[in-house]
Amino acid sequence: MPEGFWLNDTQWERLAPLLPNKPRGVARVDDRRVISGIVVALQSGGRWIDVPAEYGPRKTLYNRFVRWSAKGVWQRVFTTLAAADGPPAAVLLDSTHIKAHRCAAGGKGGSKPRRSASAAADARPKSTP
Repeated sequence: MPEGFWLNDTQWERLAPLLPNKPRGVARVDDRRVISGIVVALQSGGRWIDVPAEYGPRKTLYNRFVRWSAKGVWQRVFTTLAAADGPPAAVLLDSTHIKAHRCAAGGKGGSKPRRSASAAADARPKSTP
C-alpha cells in the first residue's frame, strides 16, 4: 500500500461489522480506503483539500463523513470500540491556546469605560456657556 494512514487488517475486522450495509443500488466504493481518507482529513484539522488523491475523491470522503455523522454511525462506532477495550490506558486531551492582545483585557491602551447614554443625558454639562 502507498504511504499515509491505512487501516490494518485487525482494525478493519473490528470496524467493518459496525458500518451500515446498503444491499441495494450502486455498490459503494471501498469503505476501507474511504475511512482511511477520513482519518487523514481529521488529522489535518478537517481540511478535505489536504487529503491525497490515493484515498479517492474528496467529495466522496466528505459526503460519507457527513451522512454517517447525521445517522449516528460514528457515535456507535466510537461507543462500541471504547466499550470493547475498557478504559483507555492513556487519556488524550485536546485544547486550543488563544492569546489575546493586552488591550483586550482593558490594560494600558485598551478600551476605557464610558457612561451610558441615559446617564450622560441626566448629568450636568461639562462646559458652562
